[in-house]
Amino acid sequence: MIEIIGILMAALLSQNYILVKFYGICPFMGVSKKIDTALGMGAAVTFVMALASGICWGVNWILVELNLQYMQTVAFILAIASIVQMVEMFLKKAVPALYKALGVFLPLITTNCAVLGVVLVNVQEGYNFPISVFNGAAGGLGFTIAIVLFASIRERVDKANPPECFKGFPIALIAAGLLALGFMGFSGLSIT
Repeated sequence: MIEIIGILMAALLSQNYILVKFYGICPFMGVSKKIDTALGMGAAVTFVMALASGICWGVNWILVELNLQYMQTVAFILAIASIVQMVEMFLKKAVPALYKALGVFLPLITTNCAVLGVVLVNVQEGYNFPISVFNGAAGGLGFTIAIVLFASIRERVDKANPPECFKGFPIALIAAGLLALGFMGFSGLSIT
């Protein structure tokens, strides 16, 4: 139970894939202008991370059995791309408004470093199947927390009147840096 709590706290706070490890910055910066879009992207990434963790655990097991570990990255990217295609088709049919709002960033989940990063962490740590899926879901929740917090900050900053030279992307980068700095403060957190 302590291991599960430790994995959850690390994925949400001290080892957050966006704000501490800096994986998945592209959708973080691109889809974080509105909270509802950020929440939709976070849900999609969480689903893909959890599913990719489970499927890639099985792919890794097959690769190890066949002594083809050197093919892990290629196999993982192919598995992730397939999962993202399924999610994209589902959102296009079931939630067209969210599909349109996410735009080009939805297919970019395929190359999202956070998704590949969680799968590689699962392999490096030697997690079993249930812990791999849990770590993927927890990493996705951490992604969601980070992107929703950042979207709320950006919405508030857009209503403010910053100096002209800071308007738009510069103030977003400053806000992202300060948010990351806050999350890095959790790095001393230990559950043991």
